Amino acid sequence: MLVHLAVNNYAIVDHLELEIGGGMTAITGETGAGKSIMLDALALTLGDRADSGAVRPGPDKADILATFDISQIPEASAWLAERDLASDDQQVILRRVITAEGRSRGYINGSPCPQQDLKALGGMLIDIHSQHEHQSLLKPDTHRRLLDDYAGSRELARQVQLAAQRCKQTEQALQQASQQGDEQSSRLQLLTYQLEELDNLSLQEGEIEELENDQRQLANAEQIMQSCQQVINLCSENDSGSVLQALTASQQRLAAFKNNHHSLDEANGMLASAQIQIEEAVGELTRYLDHFEADPERQQQVEERLGVIHDLARKHRVNPDELPALQQRLIDELESMQQQDMDAERLAEELEAFREHYRQLAQELSAARATAAVRLGEEVTKQIQQLGMPGGQVKVQLQPHDHDAIMPHGQESVELLVSANPGQPAKPLAKVASGGELSRISLGIQVTTVQTSRVPTLVFDEVDVGIGGPTAEIVGSMLRKLGSNGQVLTVTHLPQVAAHGHQHLFVRKEQTDESTSTRIDQLSQDGRVQEIARMLGGIDMTDESLAHARKLMSVAQ
Repeated sequence: MLVHLAVNNYAIVDHLELEIGGGMTAITGETGAGKSIMLDALALTLGDRADSGAVRPGPDKADILATFDISQIPEASAWLAERDLASDDQQVILRRVITAEGRSRGYINGSPCPQQDLKALGGMLIDIHSQHEHQSLLKPDTHRRLLDDYAGSRELARQVQLAAQRCKQTEQALQQASQQGDEQSSRLQLLTYQLEELDNLSLQEGEIEELENDQRQLANAEQIMQSCQQVINLCSENDSGSVLQALTASQQRLAAFKNNHHSLDEANGMLASAQIQIEEAVGELTRYLDHFEADPERQQQVEERLGVIHDLARKHRVNPDELPALQQRLIDELESMQQQDMDAERLAEELEAFREHYRQLAQELSAARATAAVRLGEEVTKQIQQLGMPGGQVKVQLQPHDHDAIMPHGQESVELLVSANPGQPAKPLAKVASGGELSRISLGIQVTTVQTSRVPTLVFDEVDVGIGGPTAEIVGSMLRKLGSNGQVLTVTHLPQVAAHGHQHLFVRKEQTDESTSTRIDQLSQDGRVQEIARMLGGIDMTDESLAHARKLMSVAQ
């Protein structure tokens, strides 16, 4: 619960420090004194949006600090422990600093934190109800939220929403995959045809170079044969003298001078070596000619094969030697498209599984809502009948959606229906409730739903607007009863409500020629009597108003 609040330089507050106990604390004061300022400042420590206008004129920043006892809030203790923010004294300190330029900083137990962390932790510590919530009751989203909170199904509702989002995302992915499949159908046919052409070509590694060599050789077959034969003749078969004959004669002449000089011997050896090389060359050429054939049919085959290869290369606008790489790219693209088809099948299977999971969660949520709707309607009806609507009746209507629809908030819409007078049919709240009736219904709902809340501190900011007389006493009794099980802070204009408080805070203004400040006093028993008397009869105290105030407090407590 909230145990301490310190406010510095916020709005018209220069410095304010409060120690707050358990039970019901009534907060009263004249209109404009700043009763709601304390609650607004508290809301900032819980992550509400701030602006530069919150800073008191003159200082450069506003500083607000709220201390909570969390010994009875295990969820908050676990949340802090997970983030290494826990303290040893089972307390947590929330702090908010707002500069005159509009910048804002948040702290949890002295550690800087983002605003969303203040909101997350604050939601476990305190729940603020204001008169503005009357208008939110006209929205079906509020009805659904109230019912789910009352049913204890907030987490289940969140899971349903997540399951619906997953279905939607998967459905969009499947739709996109299907559209791509339609667009790629013609591409798939083209790829299949192109790969069939390349498969039929069956181009082997190094085949183009080999074919081009064969082509050159076959195209010049006659010239090659003539040249080879001419070389053979020059080297060994020429009647007028051949190279071999000349080499033999040369060796014979030098042999006469053997061992005469080493240069002559070396020259003779070179001639012998040349003779051997020439003989081997002649033999190689002879063997080549023996196996060489001018094959016009083979030449035609080679040229036709090269023609097919070059034609296909031109068709794909690549070099002939790039055809194998092209074939691999087309294979990769085809496999990718086939994978997309498999992905589409997988997405379809996943979508069906996600839909089934959603249906199971949604059916569980529907069952919880159906049970809680009856109880919530009965409880709120009981409360508003005590709050001055004796013939009033509230029903929670569940309107099913289409069975196959995947809706983020479940398989039904939720709406509060009210009948303000006996015999009248229940109609939507916005169509039948007057301003005063809306206030009573709102308070009845809040009193009903907070009883199921695990948040130990409840704040009611002028939720009793439009209520008076005996009904006000009932409101005060309700709030006191809630306070006996936790902590309730109530800003009120009604003496009947204030009289029920376990403690009483009085808000007043202090004005000088230079400034105006808000002060808050913890009232003693006599101070409470005087303040309730003021609320009953105005500024001038009379014995009657003081006696009435004492009686109100005696009856209330």
